[in-house]
Amino acid sequence: MSLPLLVFVSAVPVTGQQASWNPVGPDGGDARVLSSVPGKPAHLYLGTTNSLLYESTDQGANWHRLAKLDSTDDLVIDHILVDTSTPSLIYAAAWKFDRPEGSLWVSRDAGKTWQELKGLHGQSIRAFAQAPSDHHMLFAGTLQGVFRSNDAGETWNQISPAGSTEIHEVESLAIDPRDPNIVYAGTWHLAWKTTDGGAHWNNIKQGVIDDSDVFSIIIDPEQANIVYMSACSGIYKSENGGAQFRKIQGIPATARRTRVLKQDPVHRDTVYAGTTEGLYKTTNAGHTFQRMTGPDVIVNDVYVDTSDPDRVLLATDRSGVLTSSDAAVKFVASNHGFSARKVQALTVDPKEPSRVYAGVVNDKTYGGAFLSEDGGVRWSQVAEGLEGRDVFSLAQSADGSLLAGTNSGIFALEKGAWAPRNTIANTVAKATPAVVKGKKITVEKNVKEPTRQFDGRVFALDLSGDVWAAATSGGLYTSKDKAASWQGGPGQGADFTSITVHGVTMAASRPTGIVLSNDAGATWWPMGVPTAVTRIHRVAFANDGTLWLGSREGVYFTRDKGKTWMWVHRLPLVDVSDLYYDSKTNKVLVSSRGSDFIYAIDDQSLDWKWYQTGFHLYLVRAAGDRLLAASLDDGVLVEPRASETQTGQR
Repeated sequence: MSLPLLVFVSAVPVTGQQASWNPVGPDGGDARVLSSVPGKPAHLYLGTTNSLLYESTDQGANWHRLAKLDSTDDLVIDHILVDTSTPSLIYAAAWKFDRPEGSLWVSRDAGKTWQELKGLHGQSIRAFAQAPSDHHMLFAGTLQGVFRSNDAGETWNQISPAGSTEIHEVESLAIDPRDPNIVYAGTWHLAWKTTDGGAHWNNIKQGVIDDSDVFSIIIDPEQANIVYMSACSGIYKSENGGAQFRKIQGIPATARRTRVLKQDPVHRDTVYAGTTEGLYKTTNAGHTFQRMTGPDVIVNDVYVDTSDPDRVLLATDRSGVLTSSDAAVKFVASNHGFSARKVQALTVDPKEPSRVYAGVVNDKTYGGAFLSEDGGVRWSQVAEGLEGRDVFSLAQSADGSLLAGTNSGIFALEKGAWAPRNTIANTVAKATPAVVKGKKITVEKNVKEPTRQFDGRVFALDLSGDVWAAATSGGLYTSKDKAASWQGGPGQGADFTSITVHGVTMAASRPTGIVLSNDAGATWWPMGVPTAVTRIHRVAFANDGTLWLGSREGVYFTRDKGKTWMWVHRLPLVDVSDLYYDSKTNKVLVSSRGSDFIYAIDDQSLDWKWYQTGFHLYLVRAAGDRLLAASLDDGVLVEPRASETQTGQR
């Protein structure tokens, strides 16, 4: 096969829209911590896993973005502390996934502006506390040890032994309500206590199973000798200031990660335990515990309203904020305005552009697919039948049929529920002996193979033609009967991540190559690709049959099935992770996971417009006269109205 010819073409910038886009849901995602303004329990703050802080002034019924603490998206904000004497003074402590980094931020204007406090710059802060008896005294637990500030965070000193082989990787802190020199520190290896401000530390492990990670420590504010401690081995209680602990029964051994303990501010014998397998509660000071939620709820924090202790809020993985008004008997989602979803699939009804489906990953029973009937204003979960599967692709046919490609097969939406459509029914040619005019010959006959069920990952679907197509981890598949059965397999290889259809012509790509079919997927052959391309992410046909390619090196297109490729070399975007052709506007929509820009290229003139969204993107789709984008951490984004945008030259 001869190598394709590469031609350089110049894309011409025209105008750009620069107003930040609006995240519209689906609501929910990972919530890490809840905190309130002292004396104003309806005024709440929420920390996330993607560097963002949210605020609510109506008890968590509605949330809005307050601030982003870091330019990266991987800050885990596990602690928000509102100063007890000055409510406009707020601290936020954070750490980063997979890196020993983090820091402490402060706001002195109720969260409007933030600045990093340099004393703990770069420290992965896993615990943070204020001394109840001295609001100027702050404590931080980091991977290096325990630090203290006597001047409201301006300067810090390490009070645990520097370089200690024992007191490091501090996950929890508790300060005596009357004596700030008495400090408890929970580490990834048991707990420690100092009674002299850090001059001396004692390992408090009597009664505790050895090698326990200590996630949370709380001290009864009225009886400081009563200490509760949660660890990977269970929940413990001490009635003598940590000299001796006893393990509390009632929480099963499988609920090993009790991430947080929270005492009812009115009823001291009531303590909540947030675990990786639900919320537990004791009303008799720890003698017995009862699970209050299902085991699928992963609790990161518990907030109990000081004015109404029956009102309990949970910060959870996947399901965001859950609220109870009856002391944790029943919970409902309380996430309006808060979206931390990883959306990896987005499709718009071709007849009703306000009807949008989004597919999310990593959220199990709280994820799957979501539907908005009003362009993203409100969302409802449509996940029955998916059984917690991740949705990586969505596609709708002209007759309204909707398919979802998941991490385990293909599903069709029928009467509000998803049904599997994974039957592989191949026909193969087999040599069969026969007798013709007295002579023994061999003839080929098409023989149906035994059917099987596909259960691999589905990266892309195209339902635009008479024959539907799927790119999967197990190869390429096509269907002539609306997904009742599929034909194909790994004949051209595995892990195809993109597929596109133009009449009977199909093209599919893997990271290292493209294959082409001129007979609706019956046969395939390799297509020449640009020699400069090292990784292919997406292919898409235009209305006129031009094939567009998004790659690590940028955007290319061919009008002659790969004999000649043209590179859009002035486009200021590389590492193109998604490329989509909008047939109504004849625009190629281009985005990258490493950028917050979208480019819309005219498929004939090669003029392009740019849009800066303010978010890192996964893909872009057209919805009538507006664009929608799926973000890596912030759900679905909506393009601002024309009146909200600015025009400029890039």
